[in-house]
Amino acid sequence: MAFNPGRFALPVNPTVLGDPGRSPSLALDPYNVLGVPRTATEAEIKKAYRAKAKALHPDLHPNDEKKSDEFKRVSAAFEILGDAEKKAKFDRGEIDGDGNPRGFPGGGGPGDGYRWDTRGGGAAQGDPFEDILSGMFGGGGRRRNPGPMKGRDVRYRVEISFEDAVTGARRRMTMADGSALDVNIPAGITSGQVLRLKSQGQPSPTSGPPGDALLEVEVAASPIWTREGNHLRMSVPIDLKKAVLGGNVDVKTPSGTVSLKVPPGSNTGAQLRLKGKGVQASPPGDLYVRLEIMLADPKDEGLRRWAEKS
Repeated sequence: MAFNPGRFALPVNPTVLGDPGRSPSLALDPYNVLGVPRTATEAEIKKAYRAKAKALHPDLHPNDEKKSDEFKRVSAAFEILGDAEKKAKFDRGEIDGDGNPRGFPGGGGPGDGYRWDTRGGGAAQGDPFEDILSGMFGGGGRRRNPGPMKGRDVRYRVEISFEDAVTGARRRMTMADGSALDVNIPAGITSGQVLRLKSQGQPSPTSGPPGDALLEVEVAASPIWTREGNHLRMSVPIDLKKAVLGGNVDVKTPSGTVSLKVPPGSNTGAQLRLKGKGVQASPPGDLYVRLEIMLADPKDEGLRRWAEKS
């Protein structure tokens, strides 16, 4: 999927969420956030939520950003598990811990292929801990204003080329509002990993910091290479003469074409290694080349007579 130029370019160094080599989930597991097992009853879920919400509420911890973030995560987790329909969808794997549908939906969205999803980033809906605050502060039970809230995150799903995932790249993408960002794609990124672009999301409605832009990456398949961790594999055809006598063959790598020396007496299936020509991580991986003998002209009469005499 192409990155499209926009009017306002802004270089961004994204944060990668998740470990390289596996496909992490962006959303937290609400069961883990509330500290309850998947077999927990509705009453147990509600009890765990009340305890955590009471301990973490911003009214008790003013200007404590860490506890404020934990409070938001707990509230978001209860928004899923405290709703029977959402809980059932999460348990079936239909939505993630943020309430977003799993997988890549069909069709495009605004921004030429980038899907803009404004869900997430806020606290749970409604006012489920009114009685908690009433017990703590004694009074009408209405929540005090917890102060400025962070703006909502904006979610995108974007496809990048296999080569960009292997070597790393700097690409320009168009955001939902028409602005453009120059995004640094780190070498070694895999499908399912997420790039977080700080402060590139929705503005806060309460004069707080803006949300972030979250780019979930899908790496396109390559017709030439396959990836195993930080190593790459490919097949290269050579003719019979080169297999018998040896020689050099041009090999295409993600970072350019190199010359590979084929030793005399090579056979189909022989593997040669190009050190450091795999994924450009730290340290870089290698590229393994499998030789395949191909006859330049299977109907060559001289070759036929040689085979008949053998």
